Amino acid sequence: MSDPEERRAIYQVLNSFFLYRKQAHYNITHVRRQSFYAMPQQHWQLLAAEPFNFLGTLESIDAAIDCNAEIAEAFLQTGLEFFDLPPTTASNTPSLTSTPNPSDPEWRMPADALNEEKAQQTIRQLFRDWSAEGRPERNACYGPVLDALNTEYLAVSDANKGHIKVLVPGAGLGRLMFEIAVAGYAVEGNEFSYHQIVASNHILNGTQRAGQYDLYPWIHGFSNHRTRADQLLRVTVPDVHPATELERASEGKAVHGFERMSFSSADFCVVYKEAASRGAYDAVATVFFIDTAPNLITYIETVVNCLKDGGVWINVGPLKWHFENNPPEGRNRAEEGVPEGPKGRENLGVGEAGAVELTEDEVLALLERFGFRVEEFKSPVGRTGYVGNPNSMWNPMYLPSFWVARKIRHVGL
Repeated sequence: MSDPEERRAIYQVLNSFFLYRKQAHYNITHVRRQSFYAMPQQHWQLLAAEPFNFLGTLESIDAAIDCNAEIAEAFLQTGLEFFDLPPTTASNTPSLTSTPNPSDPEWRMPADALNEEKAQQTIRQLFRDWSAEGRPERNACYGPVLDALNTEYLAVSDANKGHIKVLVPGAGLGRLMFEIAVAGYAVEGNEFSYHQIVASNHILNGTQRAGQYDLYPWIHGFSNHRTRADQLLRVTVPDVHPATELERASEGKAVHGFERMSFSSADFCVVYKEAASRGAYDAVATVFFIDTAPNLITYIETVVNCLKDGGVWINVGPLKWHFENNPPEGRNRAEEGVPEGPKGRENLGVGEAGAVELTEDEVLALLERFGFRVEEFKSPVGRTGYVGNPNSMWNPMYLPSFWVARKIRHVGL
């Protein structure tokens, strides 16, 4: 919080959860009512009547928004506590003006469209990670990782698996790291997004019971629904109570589940490249993560540093390069005085200048170049969506690859 840029980023995230209710009501239903009544009168009168009852649909969407807002405002309250800020009473009518009220707390800011969308995405992602209905996606993505870990450490007794240290970069909402901890391992999640950090902290540490919240994941969009019931699907989250499950998973274990799970909020390519992290982990597990790198070599160098010799890197995911066609990231920071050479380059982390998109065979060749031996490989390992509505008329599918690569030797450039 001492860094002005970081503090502003945190405030924007907290404010986006605070404003979720008001912004969603305005952008999702209010604007549609305006568009509805802008049609010729005979047209909107037709659609206002049964069996269409479009105005009734908007009322139902408004009620669903209020349910989702309970989650957003819970994220806000535990987020304020997490960042050691005073609690607040969430208002049903927060300001959307371009200038904040002088009496508002410092984190209250004008509405921001980008962070509004990120808040909606985070709430929607609860479907994938923390609802019973999201289990098929979790099984497709997390199942191979858990199977590979259990195969790798088959000879280790359940009681002693807590001494095996697993790192999960891109931990997101925390479900994979939670499942690894429940399986008996020591696990550290790492996440860069403050939206994900605030949300995962609440789910893992702030919930009181399974099914605590009603979630309507598909109300933010109106396209490709077969029925209004599909759009208004209600699920409950979390599907399990994390604290209860970790307590149960601690029976007979040498290390309690609460002590086996930790979380770091930092740039993966900065923290885990440091000397303090060298050879600290027995395994690294990445799911839908490596394609978030502008330059995959920086990720590989980081794993080389933090993984023990003989340790395994388990990966599941596609190569949907997030920075494809974007201008080089980080160059502006270099122009602002970041020092030249390796030290300055390391300090940039994921924001360093330059980007490249590789094919799968090129990724495997890079692994070998940096001292890994690919011991298991399957492409595709299955088919899965990513936070997808299974009843939608448009449901893009991934055919991700799966590999287990063992670090044979420490190789650098």
